[in-house]
Amino acid sequence: MPSPPLDPRLTERRNPRTAGIDLATPLEIVDLMNAEDRTVADAVHAQRTPIARAIELAELAFRAGGRLLYVGAGTSGRLGVLDASECPPTFGTDPEMVQGVIAGGLPALTRSQEGAEDVAADGAAAMAERDVNSRDFVIGIAASGTTPYVRGALERAMQLGARTAILSCSPPPEDLAAAVTVAIVVRTGPEAVTGSTRLKAGTATKMVLNTISTGALIRIGKTYGNLMVDLRALSAKLVDRGERIVMEVCNVDRARARQLIDAAEGSVKTAIVMHLARVGVRDAEEKLRAAGGVIRRATGQAPPPPREG
Repeated sequence: MPSPPLDPRLTERRNPRTAGIDLATPLEIVDLMNAEDRTVADAVHAQRTPIARAIELAELAFRAGGRLLYVGAGTSGRLGVLDASECPPTFGTDPEMVQGVIAGGLPALTRSQEGAEDVAADGAAAMAERDVNSRDFVIGIAASGTTPYVRGALERAMQLGARTAILSCSPPPEDLAAAVTVAIVVRTGPEAVTGSTRLKAGTATKMVLNTISTGALIRIGKTYGNLMVDLRALSAKLVDRGERIVMEVCNVDRARARQLIDAAEGSVKTAIVMHLARVGVRDAEEKLRAAGGVIRRATGQAPPPPREG
């Protein structure tokens, strides 16, 4: 009997390096999986140009008052929701600004919704329900490159005028790759356990999403140097972090840092501009608006260098 043809989806092929993993010791399993994981960063780096383009498109969306939307199913969808949910506490963004859309809805975050990924019409409906428009940037995430829910969402988003991207770890259909604004194909290859795309493909996906969202938010001024100056102080840890940032950047003690943040109505970013530019809160806000949200441009000053030790 002839052998079946190789699956065209790279993520579904068998990995010859882990064919004996079922008899491996715990330490051997660690070594086998770690060896596979070490290839992920290089695979991501090979897509540096389209990833940079995605950062540009996300920045354009944000500056136009639009949104970045991730759409996926299963692991891909969960990773999109995770990245979106981490933007507000990290960068002080409105929860609507970066959104994760997952096939099967919220229940799919904790329990597999079998079959939800197979309905392209549901992906399309999700875009219509969210009033996707020409200001938005929609990234479809599909490790195999073939998820119908993701394809349906991307096709509908394009019809609604949004810019789009496909993020996959296996080449997507040629017509889809040609239709989206940018295609990011991170060739992570066969998984340690065949088809388990929560492994290398999942790691690569998280790396790419981290880079896109972080990069775009840096571009619109959410950091000063590498300091998170637009955080929302919603916990004791973040209150402390905000005060420490102002102390370091402005060279003041904690009491003065607290005074500045209070005078800036809780905004660490505005507090820094107030101190460096020696202006009041409204003038500081106006300086930031005129500078596109970037402190360095609003004040003409670089942040202090990181301290050693």
